Amino acid sequence: MALSAQPVTGRSGMIAAALVVAAVVLAFVGIGLRAEPGGGFGPADWAAIRFTLFQATLSAVFSVVLAVPLARALARRDMPGKGLLITLLGAPFILPVIVAVLGLLAIFGRNGLLNQALGAVGLPEVSIYGLHGVVLAHVFFNLPLATRLLLQGWQSIPSEHFRLAAQLDLPPRMVFHTLEWPMIRRILPGAAALIFVICLTSFAVALTLGGGPRATTIELAIYQAFRFEFDLSRAAFLSVVQLFLAGSAAVLALRIIPDIPMGAGMDRSITRYDARPGVQRWLDGLAIMLGALFLLGPLTAVTLSGLAGLVHVPATAWSAAFTSLWVAALSVVVMLALALPLAGWIAIREKGSAEAIGLIGLSASPLMLGVGWFILINPIADPVALSLPVTAVVNALMALPFALRIIVPGVRDALQGYGRLCVTLGIRGIQAWHWLVLPRARRQIGFAAGLTGALSVGDLGVIALFSDPDRTTLPLQMYRLMGAYRTEAAAGAALLLLVMALGVFWICDRGGRWHAET
Repeated sequence: MALSAQPVTGRSGMIAAALVVAAVVLAFVGIGLRAEPGGGFGPADWAAIRFTLFQATLSAVFSVVLAVPLARALARRDMPGKGLLITLLGAPFILPVIVAVLGLLAIFGRNGLLNQALGAVGLPEVSIYGLHGVVLAHVFFNLPLATRLLLQGWQSIPSEHFRLAAQLDLPPRMVFHTLEWPMIRRILPGAAALIFVICLTSFAVALTLGGGPRATTIELAIYQAFRFEFDLSRAAFLSVVQLFLAGSAAVLALRIIPDIPMGAGMDRSITRYDARPGVQRWLDGLAIMLGALFLLGPLTAVTLSGLAGLVHVPATAWSAAFTSLWVAALSVVVMLALALPLAGWIAIREKGSAEAIGLIGLSASPLMLGVGWFILINPIADPVALSLPVTAVVNALMALPFALRIIVPGVRDALQGYGRLCVTLGIRGIQAWHWLVLPRARRQIGFAAGLTGALSVGDLGVIALFSDPDRTTLPLQMYRLMGAYRTEAAAGAALLLLVMALGVFWICDRGGRWHAET
C-alpha cells in the first residue's frame, strides 16, 4: 500500500527513531570527550579483547552444535509434555542472569551436585570459574534460543515433503541430506552470529563467573576501569572497541539471519515417517532428556534452595525488590513509547527498517551507554541520583530490537488487512491506532511488554556502575549477598527475583491476550 493511502503516518516513528539514535550518539560523544589520543591499550586490555572474542565464539559454536540433535529430536518425536518442554525453552531468555548463575553454581559449583558425585567416586573436582564457566552459562542461555530457531525451521518444511520422502522410501540419512540439511545450513550461521553478538556484550556472566586477568571480557574491563580505577579515558577507549566489535557482528548477523516461513506446510500435521524405533528412538530420547536436565536442573535447584532461604532474606532485599519493580514498569513505558510509533513507521516502509533500528540495541552495550551518559551528566548533575531512571531507559533501549521484532508483524498485518478501509472511512492518526492497530496487535504488545519487564527486573548492568547503598535493585543486592557468602539469603533473593521476573512477564502477556480475546 502506498504511503499516502495509510491511516497512520510515520512522523511520530521518525521522532522516536531520532530519540533512539540521539541516545546512542550522545553516549558516543561523551565517550569521545574522554578518549584521549595518547591513551592506547595495555596488555590487560588486549587480553580482554582476545578473551571476549574467544568466549563468544566458543559459546556460539557449542550452542548451535548442541541445538541440532535436540531440535531434531523434538521435531520428529511426539511425547507427553512435549509442548510444555518447548514452552519452557523460552524461560532462560527471560530468566535473570544472576539467578541462572546461582542455579548453575548449585549444579556445577564447588559444593554442587556434580562435584559431590565426582567426589563420591574418587574423581577430582571441577571448577566453574573462568573460561569454561562463562561458556557454560552462555550455552545455558542460548541453547534454547538456537533450538527454537531450528525447531521453527523444521516446522517450516512442508508436510508434503515428508510424505513424498516416505512414498519414495527414502532412508533417514537421505531424508536428512535432502530435506533437513539445506534448512540447517540456511539457519545455523545466522543463529550462531546472533548468539555471538549476545555473548559479546554479556556482562553479568563475566562478572560472576569470570574475572581475573585470564577471564576478563571487554564489558568487565569497562566496569573495572570505571568502578574501581575511575579511569574514564580507558573506559571510553574500551567502549569504542566494544561498539565497533558488537556493531560489526550485529550487521553480519542481521545480514545472514534468514526469514523462516512459518506458514508453509502448516495446513496439516507433519507426520515424520523417518522417525523409526530402536536405536534412533533411544538417541532422540537421550537428547531430549539431557537437554531438559541441563535447562531445568538449575531452575529446580534455585527453587528448592530458595524456599529454604526466604526466611533469611534481609529487609534491604525486599526494598530492592520494590525498586526493581518500578524500574521495570518505567522501562516498559519507555519501550512502548518508542516501539509503538516505530512499529507504525516501519510497517509502512520497507521491511529492512526494523533491522536497521534493531542494530542500535544489539551493538550499543548497556555499559557503553552508561559510561557515555555518566560523562555527560556528571558536570551538571549527580549521576548517582539519576541511576535508577537511567537504568530504566537503558533497559528499554536494550529490549527495543526484540520488541520491534514482536510488534511490527502484528501492526503490518493490521494495516495491510484494514488500512484501505480506514482511509475510506476517514479514520486516521490516533483514531486508527485506537480502533484498528491496538486491538489487533494487543497480543504482540503484551508479549513485548512482558519481555521488557522481565529483562529489566533481572538486569545487572548499568546499575552496577551508578549504584550506592541507598539506590539498588534486587539483582545487585543479590550479587552483594553472594559476595558476602550469605548463601541462604542469596538463594531466597534468587527465588524472589525469579518469581518477580516470571510474574511480570505473565501479567503483561496475559493482559495482552485477555484484551485480545474480549
